[in-house]
Amino acid sequence: MTRSFNQQFDQHGAWRRNFAHRLKWLSGWLRENDLLDMAVGERLRELESQMRTSKVMVAFVAEFSRGKSELINAIFFAGYGRRIMPASAGRTTMCPTELGYDPALPPSLRLLPIETRLEPHSLYHWREEKERWTELPIDVHNAEALAQTMHMVAEVEWVPLERARELGFWSDDSPEDNPSPDSQGRVEIPRWRHAVLNMPHPLLEQGLVILDTPGLNAIGAEPELTVSLIPQAHAVVFILGADTGVTRSDLSIWREHLITEGDHKDTRIVVLNKIDTLWDILNSPSEVEKQIDRQCKASAKVLDVPLEHVLPVSAQKGLQAKIRRDMPLLQASRLPALEAVLGEGLLGKRETVLRLAINNGIGALRTEAERILKVRARDLSEQALELQGLRGKNSSVIRHMRSRIESEQSEFEGSNARILALRSVQSKLLREVYAVLGSTALKADMAKLAAALKRPGIKLAVRKTYGETFDALRGNLREVQETTAEIQAMLNATFRQLNAEHGFTLLAPAEPDLTGFVKQLSQIEQSHLQYLGVGNLLKLAQPEFCDKLVRALASRLRVVNEAAMTEVERWSKGAGAQLDAQLKERRRNFGRRIESVERIQSAAGGLDERLAEISAQEAALKELGERLQELTSLMTSQDAGPTGTRPELRVA
Repeated sequence: MTRSFNQQFDQHGAWRRNFAHRLKWLSGWLRENDLLDMAVGERLRELESQMRTSKVMVAFVAEFSRGKSELINAIFFAGYGRRIMPASAGRTTMCPTELGYDPALPPSLRLLPIETRLEPHSLYHWREEKERWTELPIDVHNAEALAQTMHMVAEVEWVPLERARELGFWSDDSPEDNPSPDSQGRVEIPRWRHAVLNMPHPLLEQGLVILDTPGLNAIGAEPELTVSLIPQAHAVVFILGADTGVTRSDLSIWREHLITEGDHKDTRIVVLNKIDTLWDILNSPSEVEKQIDRQCKASAKVLDVPLEHVLPVSAQKGLQAKIRRDMPLLQASRLPALEAVLGEGLLGKRETVLRLAINNGIGALRTEAERILKVRARDLSEQALELQGLRGKNSSVIRHMRSRIESEQSEFEGSNARILALRSVQSKLLREVYAVLGSTALKADMAKLAAALKRPGIKLAVRKTYGETFDALRGNLREVQETTAEIQAMLNATFRQLNAEHGFTLLAPAEPDLTGFVKQLSQIEQSHLQYLGVGNLLKLAQPEFCDKLVRALASRLRVVNEAAMTEVERWSKGAGAQLDAQLKERRRNFGRRIESVERIQSAAGGLDERLAEISAQEAALKELGERLQELTSLMTSQDAGPTGTRPELRVA
């Protein structure tokens, strides 16, 4: 039997928790054996945090009255035995609503007043301004009270036409999209701009985030949704009505907000909802099936997606069947097929991403730990040869050896000046990187575009300015790439010199590849282009709309720049940590050599005793290396997936 999305997500969550536990254990084992340098330790902590807290976002997008909230109820909240999201006839979800869980915050529904649209700040900014939100506590064990609280996302206000115009819900240039005024000339608008539900639901606790968006007018009025939130979703479920197929407003949402040039449509799932409206007692089951099939094919053709990405469903019957435990009705609703596609596609891709991150992290860790073991093994071998040369020698020879070791130690410490110079230049170049990608530089890069958008009237040349802005941003990343190449060359030269002079095994880590961030910029550029077309010339004449556009874009670009800086910083720390680890090992080796000579001077049998100790240490190192190989292989094994069992992690 097909597993539900809930069951698949539960299994995915168990796999992530299991891996996070293994990562934490491995980190402790490496630390106990002094094989964990600062950079690798930080990378392991990041991997563990990613496995425990990594979010999986599913965005539900539709025009009004397509059954979107009912579908969310059917997939995620049927266990409550009733509807949690408002899903009555007509317009229900009036503002974008995020459902997730942060254990650091109390269970609550937070609502951002619609009036914040009048202030020059993005949603990214408002998330940090907690005092501006209306916060309502929720009781997750009381389904009735929870549902009543969630009905607040459907609240509306009736405001004068001028107020609606100020808030972006009335346009004199697009009268066909305007709501109908009442007898007093007032217009219905949402009471809230954005809603965030923080709820310890089993799926939300495991990192699922659900984004419930309202219809076309609300999406268009909040550019941040399409520039930031929706593009970050791992899957977008686009809902149509089976009785209507693809309407004009559906097609507008699809073309303007969900599909852009170069977009990968495999992250878009089209749901043909309300197939129960086609269940007609006057038609045979085969005729109903043919009608549903025709609607699926027609929708796939209009939206230009593979037919297998269009799934017919009855959310209402699916919810009803789950609550009543009516298996024939559940199968007829076809909800299990949608849940299977969501689970296998979405979670499968997410698991692949996490596995890749783990394999890369564990690979780097194993390489560095093996390098440390090789340094220790070489030092032990050199000590053994050195001590064997003392057999039959008198005390003056032994004293001379001690003097030679101390001289080598002094010469070694003298190389610190070169290492400090390397770090000084490296820090200077990194400051240049931060200056290019920092918030001040981003603001300067955005200034020309912001000025172009703020000019009054029709903005025919804004597309050119927009392209120039992104060219400059991509140029920044290329400049940073040149700087990292310069640092890499310096590291290679210095490491070669230190290896030759002191027998180190330093190897500069691979230079960070920033092409992925350049690609992200191009994707953001494409997702934003829809706002600069001829169809939006009238909107671009509105200063308020342009302000929102620039703020939304700046928030998204800031995330990309910060991620690029983090990547460069991680690379730099990796090089520094490797050097620190080998310096530490070399200083430890000098201490052991001097200690061995002192023991031989003070006891006649000290030589043989020390050689035996070195032999035992060499055997222990070999065993440690074998254990390292075993443990890291277990971490990256393909068998250790959601359906696998947790291998034993014994302490060596």
